[in-house]
Amino acid sequence: MFNYRVFAVIKRELMEKLFSKAFIAMTLLVPGFMFVILGIQALLMTSESKNLKIELISENQTLTNSLQNEMQSNGLVKEGKYLFYFSTLNREEFKKYLEQKKEQLQDEKILGGIIYVPSSAMKDKKIEYYAKSAKNISLFRDLDGPINKALIDTYFGKANLTKEELDFARMGVDFTGFKVLMDENIKEEGYGNMVLAYLFTFLLYMSMIMIGQMTMQSVIEEKSSRIVEVILSSVSPIELMAGKILGASITGVFQMAIWLSPVILIISTSWFVLPKELIFDINGTVIVYMLINFFIGLITFIGLFAMIGSIFDNPQDASTGTLPIIMLIMIPFFIAISMMENPNRPIAEIASLFPFASLIVMPAKLTLVGAPLWQLGLAIVINILTFLAIFPVAGKIYRVGILRTGKKPKWSEVVKWLKYKY
Repeated sequence: MFNYRVFAVIKRELMEKLFSKAFIAMTLLVPGFMFVILGIQALLMTSESKNLKIELISENQTLTNSLQNEMQSNGLVKEGKYLFYFSTLNREEFKKYLEQKKEQLQDEKILGGIIYVPSSAMKDKKIEYYAKSAKNISLFRDLDGPINKALIDTYFGKANLTKEELDFARMGVDFTGFKVLMDENIKEEGYGNMVLAYLFTFLLYMSMIMIGQMTMQSVIEEKSSRIVEVILSSVSPIELMAGKILGASITGVFQMAIWLSPVILIISTSWFVLPKELIFDINGTVIVYMLINFFIGLITFIGLFAMIGSIFDNPQDASTGTLPIIMLIMIPFFIAISMMENPNRPIAEIASLFPFASLIVMPAKLTLVGAPLWQLGLAIVINILTFLAIFPVAGKIYRVGILRTGKKPKWSEVVKWLKYKY
């Protein structure tokens, strides 16, 4: 199958894609796009309502004073995020007061919400929040710490503890992670590898879908314009398919290497000094495995996308056939993302050595917790065997579908193409 005709198709694909405006734009814009997404996320987090009026009411005057002191000292008021109003009311008084405030609570600009801290909170720490939108996660996150500190101050205040003892009682637990591997020294680990795992996972997910969709679109265009009939006068359908898959895969790996070049530069030189919390604890082996794994993933999924493109005459019809392929990429993507919270999930262990899923999950696992060489080798073998099992089936469908035009074929008809002899 690999002869001069296949290499001619590969050369054509490389010349067509590497120097295309789309490839150059995608290579340059994707990193910018990621920064824009992160920037928008940061903007959304900082563009919340300013001077949101919140009434803090408790049943205990001592607790009210503690709440007032804590809110004024934690910076939320100085930042202009909230305006707090404090008062002390028992349960019956609060019920009547709440009825009077119903109209004001309908407009956030007038009154954002009312927080009621009952005396029972000194035992169970259950706080009540009344507002038009009762589930304000951002508000809960901002006020959880200060209210908890006020409760602790009030609770232990009767014990005549010193300020230092109270500060210690209010402190949360700070975990420092130390990575323990058999053949390496124990060392502290920051969040650099977690960031890197997220980056790898996102780039794999996005690239496999985009490059696969572009290849499918190319196959549909060549088929609908009848250019493929001219090309097939010089090469066989299998040679054309192999050339297109390898050409697009080589292009994708080259693009990925460009995207990862900053990471390669950081781990291979001492020119850049990252904060201790963001140091990447990886070596060149991870990058090499990443690129090899990505190449295998591309030839697998591009083969499937090319097969779908050969079946249909337009992208609208083809979109129905791409859904199962996209699901084969999306499900492992979500599994890999879930590893950021707990890298040792059983489903992640299974998926890292499961066909299709291994292509996305194993790089995340390797970056977060590491993997023995036998697992890396086994994952590559599994992925190669998956491709070798898929290619003959995809090739049979491709060589029949690429010359078929007109009526949209039924899936039962597509299955029959596998029985055709050529």
